[in-house]
Amino acid sequence: MAERFVSVDDVVARLRHVDYLADANIAGVVFLADRLEKPILVEGPAGVGKTELAKAVAAVTGSRLIRLQCYEGLDESKALYEWNYKKQLLRIQADREHETSWEQVEADIFSEPFLLTRPLLEAIRSQEPVVLLVDEVDRVEIETEALLLEVLSDFQVSIPELGTIVGRQRPIVVLTSNNTRELSEALKRRCLYLHVDYPDVEREKDIVRVRVPEIDDALADQVARVVRSIRQLELKKAPSISETIDWARTLLYLGRNHLEPEVIGETLHVLLKYQSDIVKARKELQVPDPTGA
Repeated sequence: MAERFVSVDDVVARLRHVDYLADANIAGVVFLADRLEKPILVEGPAGVGKTELAKAVAAVTGSRLIRLQCYEGLDESKALYEWNYKKQLLRIQADREHETSWEQVEADIFSEPFLLTRPLLEAIRSQEPVVLLVDEVDRVEIETEALLLEVLSDFQVSIPELGTIVGRQRPIVVLTSNNTRELSEALKRRCLYLHVDYPDVEREKDIVRVRVPEIDDALADQVARVVRSIRQLELKKAPSISETIDWARTLLYLGRNHLEPEVIGETLHVLLKYQSDIVKARKELQVPDPTGA
């Protein structure tokens, strides 16, 4: 299989080209995942760029991104494949009129035209390069996790009516987790592990400068430092990196080039999405309530 990256530095440079600022740890895991052909399990708080990493890797490798969004109740029919029962029923009714034998009908309705592929099978069958994103894998039940484990181990699937379908190429697989539950040792053992946390002030400042190029250095530094202070509070939901970027853009749209307390108080709702968090941040940062309350 052709190698997608020549070095860790190559990963850093190419991800930066699509505005994803990866440190040496992130880039190193991506590089090894490509060489070792192993999935990457990315854990960390919500909003630190886990999903964006998969999107960025797909962009720089010219791969198609196939996403399996996990949720409670996800089963094989939504993750792997299912048969088009309505179409099968119509065919059975049509064949009954022509007195077709059941053996012929069965061979017909359990064939490719009646198969509905879901993300995992779609990734396995793809002839083009693929990055498979299994997003929020911690939301599924243990049984579905076992299904994922079976597919990702050999990258093949057995469909009783069609036989075993083997992957035509080995994609880069990224599984993300927000740590809402502990994942199995079997799944972790088969993956390269990557923990992504909120960036430090300098890196977040760099991210803001890259994603909001019209912002000046001083304001980007202020934005990063205020967000860092807010994240250190006990909040229901800490600001994500994307919310930091939205805040920086908001300040520019409002014509602000310096973070005065009044400006912070007027725009905290862009960073924080719970009123209790906003109240707590205003108190800690000593900024006024724009409503006068």
